[in-house]
Amino acid sequence: MRMVSLACLLAAFGFASPAVVAQQKDKPKEVWTDSADSTLPLDFKIQGEYVAEKLGVQIIALGKGAFQAVVLSGGLPGAGWDGKNKSLLGGMLDGEVAKFKAADGKRNYLAQKPEAFSATSKFPPDGHQAAYSGTANGSVFTLSGVGEAIELKKIERKSPTLSAKAPEGALVLFDGTNKDEWTAGRVDAKTKFLNTDGGDLNTKKKFNNYTMHIEFMLPYRPDARGQGRGNSGFYQVLMYEVQVLDSFGLDGKNNECGGVYQKADAKVNMCLPPLMWQTYDAEFTNAVSEGGKVVKNSRLTLKHNGVVVQDDLEIKGKTGGARNEAEGTPGPIQLQGHGNPLQYRNIWIVEKK
Repeated sequence: MRMVSLACLLAAFGFASPAVVAQQKDKPKEVWTDSADSTLPLDFKIQGEYVAEKLGVQIIALGKGAFQAVVLSGGLPGAGWDGKNKSLLGGMLDGEVAKFKAADGKRNYLAQKPEAFSATSKFPPDGHQAAYSGTANGSVFTLSGVGEAIELKKIERKSPTLSAKAPEGALVLFDGTNKDEWTAGRVDAKTKFLNTDGGDLNTKKKFNNYTMHIEFMLPYRPDARGQGRGNSGFYQVLMYEVQVLDSFGLDGKNNECGGVYQKADAKVNMCLPPLMWQTYDAEFTNAVSEGGKVVKNSRLTLKHNGVVVQDDLEIKGKTGGARNEAEGTPGPIQLQGHGNPLQYRNIWIVEKK
């Protein structure tokens, strides 16, 4: 018989040793789920979106006082950006202000170390201005280096479909009162939000063709990178995953927010900063099968925060994590937990023939 330590026995029954408890107590907080949390670092105030005439900046928090600023020609994504030109600046907190200089050196997409991090898969990106520098205090970003200094004011964009009311004939899947339409999840007694607590939630009912509205909030995990940064998924009929992830300021790839996993990048990355409410509005038509063969593929039009990011996309085949049944069969909607504390609210669906 294998000898088992006292610490293992305690852990098996849900208890931790005094040493482990002390270690957990001293461990710095890494995940936040409430923008009003008093323990949020100054980094959270600095991150976000800043605008001036024909210019936008998205500041990404990278943890421990480090940032990357993405300067966008024309304005913010979905609001003037020319769709091509960007400049990247690396930043660090200096007292109450973050100071930035043009990113240089060898950098890789989503590298863990801030000095090697790039918010674009191509570095330097098209339009990169090596002369740029700047400062940010959480209210204003001052950009210098080309002509006169430009002051960009911080804004908080809101989706035009935020708090959209369920139309007549809609099935309300969640309105804050209960989770009766779901197989799992937790309704927070204080906030009335539907929480994944890291686990998967499926609707009890199966669907085929529909229009659907859903609102979600991504956690703030500044030290994480890539798929570790609030990963979840919005599965159509538990076959096709629309990615849910803190992809603020990034390229908008198929495995990032607004993308159809393994199938299609978002047309524009409309992901807002973490701890802000965001929306998906989906119009989905299921595949059609005859004699066990797909004769018509599924199609999806998706708006992310009011902007079309998938335009009547033909989805050729299942995505990862799909159920084992054949395409074209009705299935549940899944909100994937994937080990992350996602929060959802105001979910409704209108079935179509």
